[in-house]
Amino acid sequence: MKQKFIAAAVQMVSSTDVAANLATAARLVAQAAAAGAAFVVLPEYFCLMGRQDGDKVAISEEIGDGPLQAALSAMARDNKVWLAAGTIPLRCPEPGKVFNSTLFYDPSGAMMARYDKIHLFGFTGNGERYCESDSIVAGTAPVKVDIGLAEVACGICYDLRFPELFRQLAPFDLMILPAAFTATTGEAHWEILLRARAIENQCFVIASGQGGSHENGRHTHGQTMIIDPWGRILAQQAKGEGVVLAEIDPELLHTVRSGLPALAHRVL
Repeated sequence: MKQKFIAAAVQMVSSTDVAANLATAARLVAQAAAAGAAFVVLPEYFCLMGRQDGDKVAISEEIGDGPLQAALSAMARDNKVWLAAGTIPLRCPEPGKVFNSTLFYDPSGAMMARYDKIHLFGFTGNGERYCESDSIVAGTAPVKVDIGLAEVACGICYDLRFPELFRQLAPFDLMILPAAFTATTGEAHWEILLRARAIENQCFVIASGQGGSHENGRHTHGQTMIIDPWGRILAQQAKGEGVVLAEIDPELLHTVRSGLPALAHRVL
């Protein structure tokens, strides 16, 4: 990381209307850029919170082609920002399923990197049931992206619970986590897990969530936040759509790592 910059985490309450969700995302990315953000992170499933699993399969795209990717490229290009595009469904070889993927766009609108979610969420309790493997194929490769401003480690939602994923990639400057955490698991574990990942990897964390009650009956936790390498929350928003902004300071990263060189002390 070479110099300070402003990062933005976008929180949404996405609906079943893809066009409306894209319009909301474009407006919030523009709002972030107007506030000085150079890097913007959208939430998981920003483009669609469908009524059933097949809805995301129906709008899935081939990598490099399709209206979702065209809209994302335009958001990055029009606002001259680096954009980590939440997640969108990309086609995979298995019928009836998709990859859940984060794409990175540079300020010219060019797609620069891709990460497919590795850990697939499953939960049963409190009258809820989720099984992502019913409609999603897991990725296999950890991804770290150099966006010029910083080295960024990629995670998506449930990946947060698997610290070994990020340890494989360390050291890095910044970790992103687009998410749609359930209200139940988010209330219990979201903040503590995010702060733990920041502390143990001595990195900044940008966690962009879905935050509210959705048309499909799902309730997401929200609490979009940006955390520093000492585990302090720099900015956050509890519920509803909005933009969370914070300064990413390389000097703070250096201070934390030089004062407590835990990454250099790793043995295993």
